[in-house]
Amino acid sequence: QVQLVESGGGLVQPGGSLRLSCAASGFTVDYYAIGWFRQAPGKEREGVSCISSSAGATYYADSVKGRFTISRDNAKNTVYLQMNSLKPEDTAVYYCATPYSSSCPEVIASFGSWGQGTQVTVSS
Repeated sequence: QVQLVESGGGLVQPGGSLRLSCAASGFTVDYYAIGWFRQAPGKEREGVSCISSSAGATYYADSVKGRFTISRDNAKNTVYLQMNSLKPEDTAVYYCATPYSSSCPEVIASFGSWGQGTQVTVSS
């Protein structure tokens, strides 16, 4: 059974850092792209970052470029999202998902096997 489980969220002050984890089971993250998304209250879910399989091409939303870094640990079958210089507008529930393909599609609807999400709150 394919499953993705997010963890690592929490409360952090502006300018702080968090590292989110997306642990996969039932498939190998090395073979599939994995994306990170977020949804703030009253807003639509938006793409944050994505890493393709094998070659590991990475993509970032303009709002997080230079602050967030996506990476993959094949030995742990886990994808990470390192978030630095956090801002209040980064507050949201963060999700990971896979499009069951090797590349990162632009359309959120192409992704599936969504995790339950992890809350990130940036506040002083």
